[in-house]
Amino acid sequence: MKKTTILPAETENEADLEWDGPSKSQRKRESTALQDLGEELVALSKERIAKIEMPERLKDAILAAQRITAHEGRRRQMQFIGKLMRTAEVEPLQAAIDEVKGASVASTARQHRLEALRTRLMADETGFAQLAEDYPQADIQRLRQLRRNALKEAELKKPPKSFRELFRELRDLLESATAADTAADSSVGAGVESGLSTAQPLHRR
Repeated sequence: MKKTTILPAETENEADLEWDGPSKSQRKRESTALQDLGEELVALSKERIAKIEMPERLKDAILAAQRITAHEGRRRQMQFIGKLMRTAEVEPLQAAIDEVKGASVASTARQHRLEALRTRLMADETGFAQLAEDYPQADIQRLRQLRRNALKEAELKKPPKSFRELFRELRDLLESATAADTAADSSVGAGVESGLSTAQPLHRR
């Protein structure tokens, strides 16, 4: 009868010994991701960088990178930033970048809406009636005048001064309306909270 050899069961410690850390390619991907994040942080304004929670040494390195213009010097500084980021909390850094990107996307979308509105008004002045209905506070007379001036400038091939001014007026109008809506919502919310806090408790009979 053939003798069966029973191998000893692998223990957890022995299994752990087989893991020698992340692979070389994985480490490279993580390093590249940190460098990319570092580049995005360096591109932020000093004011925004000051508001992000991060080690002071990393913050100083990022601000120093903004002042370096030489290619090789900046490359070495970015490598140093990547090294510092390996021991830093990445989540708040990434969250700050995501917030900036979200604001940028919203700003771009808002600009496109304004440009589309201006185009509609330039093509057909009857759009001012709808604008007046949506925004009663709008100075429709001034907006109409800017439209007429813009059309005249285009006809005479002059710089589009009134065309740009029309965009600015529309932007200010929409921003002021948004601010007013936000203030009204806050006022309503504060009123509700105040009413709840001062309400008399009901007494059971």
